[in-house]
Amino acid sequence: MDPTEQTTDVLVIGAGMAGLIAAAELQRAGRRVVVLDKSRGVGGRLASRRFDGATFDHGAQFITTRDPRFAAVLEQGRQDGAMEEWFRGFAGAADGHARWRGKPAMSAVAKHLALGLDLLLEMPVVALRQAGDRWRAETTTGRTFTAGAVVLTPPVPQSLALLDAGGIVVAPEMRARLAAIKYERCLAVMAVLDGPSHIPPPGGLAPADGPIAWIADNQLKGISAEPAVTIHATHAFSLEHWERDRQESGRALLGAAAEWLGAGVKTFQVHGWRYSKPMRVDEEPCVLVSQSPPLVLAGDAFAGPRVEGAALSGWAAAAAILTKHEDSLRAS
Repeated sequence: MDPTEQTTDVLVIGAGMAGLIAAAELQRAGRRVVVLDKSRGVGGRLASRRFDGATFDHGAQFITTRDPRFAAVLEQGRQDGAMEEWFRGFAGAADGHARWRGKPAMSAVAKHLALGLDLLLEMPVVALRQAGDRWRAETTTGRTFTAGAVVLTPPVPQSLALLDAGGIVVAPEMRARLAAIKYERCLAVMAVLDGPSHIPPPGGLAPADGPIAWIADNQLKGISAEPAVTIHATHAFSLEHWERDRQESGRALLGAAAEWLGAGVKTFQVHGWRYSKPMRVDEEPCVLVSQSPPLVLAGDAFAGPRVEGAALSGWAAAAAILTKHEDSLRAS
């Protein structure tokens, strides 16, 4: 047996919310599941970073829920100490709708959901090929993984690239449908301040105009010991500045945020989210690209451009895999 090859029932590619939810559901149903992710940590846009004594949520800023099943996940996370309610309205205008945050930071949500999963990080998949009645995923590390079913959760353009690299032909109508999914880009500035900001409690606001879509005070939010802000640029600004010098773009955003900073900037970093949020969402909660062997695409582009949407898509993908597996057992 090839020591570089691992076999499992289901392979989940991507350890963001959709992938983690799908993997846990499939594992609960008795399937052997392996999760692969190219990054050093789980969570995708449930991202946090630390530098110079400060902690930042620089991806998704909070989580909302309308679905009872996902609400139960958040409540369990609260009981386990991985998340808590942040606020119920901006700048004193309470709307009664809870916004949740990770505890101590947003990455804790994904780490909590990943507990008990067979998860391999820093394992970038470069191609997905069909090998008879199974799928074969090739990685940059030289390791390969074969499975009877696959859940693909990267942003849709990246998922299509993996299929293309493996010579998987997607039906023209399906291809056009998936190619129509476009994403907003977002430049995120993380700045350590030399004093408290002027951002009012609870520590986040969305300016009505200008290049800033969102600005948050991570200290007021309760995740940073040091004064620190996260600034998310609008899609228009991010697209215009995407290929420009990141430090220059960061300084421009800090300048636009001056009225809310209220303090000097000690240091800052800039991160670019190429696939920040889908601009349009597919009407289905997941997409079955292949029925035999099963291959499902899932993520926030299918069930809603929020963290909850990604979770719902993960559950839908798991259900699709389980249904197809039962169909194959009945046919055999």
